Amino acid sequence: MNVSGMNASVWLASAVQDPIFQLALELCVAGVFVTAAVHKARDIAGFRATVQNYRILPEGLLWLSPVMIVAELIIAATLLLGDSSRAIGAALAIATLAIYSLAIAINLLRGRREIDCGCLGPRHRQSLSEWLLVRNGLLLAASILLLTPVATRPTSWLDSSYALAFTAALALLWSSTNHLLETWPRIAKLRHQHQAR
Repeated sequence: MNVSGMNASVWLASAVQDPIFQLALELCVAGVFVTAAVHKARDIAGFRATVQNYRILPEGLLWLSPVMIVAELIIAATLLLGDSSRAIGAALAIATLAIYSLAIAINLLRGRREIDCGCLGPRHRQSLSEWLLVRNGLLLAASILLLTPVATRPTSWLDSSYALAFTAALALLWSSTNHLLETWPRIAKLRHQHQAR
C-alpha cells in the first residue's frame, strides 16, 4: 500500500471513530427503529397478519409479533442511552436486521414478491424486492460501524449542529427511499398497462 493509500485509510478510520459521526449514526439507526415500531404499533393486528403472511413463524408463535415492536423500541433506547449500552443496541440492531433480511430473502427465493414487507407497518405497503435487502444492508453496515470505539475529542455546539444536519439529511434520504420503494410497484404496473394499450 502506498503512502496516499495509508493516509486515506487513517483518515477514514479517524472519521468513522469521530464522536460526531458516531452520534449521527446513533440518531439515524435509532430513528429508523422508532419510526418502524410506531408505524407497526398503529395496527398490531395488521402487523400480525403481515408476519403470518411471511409463512416462516409457526402459527402457535404468531402472538409474539408485538414483541418485535417492543424489541425495536428497546434497540432505539439502548442506542441513545449512552456509551455503556450503545454496543448492546448495535448488536441487537444487527441481529434484528439480519433476521428481517433473511425472512425477506427466503420469500424472494420462494417467488413471493407480492407480499408486504411490513417494515413500516401495514399502512405503508412495500412489496418484497432485492432493493429492500440493499436498504437493510446499508442499515446493517451503519449498525456495525456503531461497534467501532469512539474517539475522544473536545466538541462544540457547531459539531452538534453538523451531527443534526447530517442526521436530517440521512432521514430525508431514508424517507425518500421508502416512498420510492412503496410506490415503485404501482408505477411499474401503470407503465405496463400503458404499454399494453
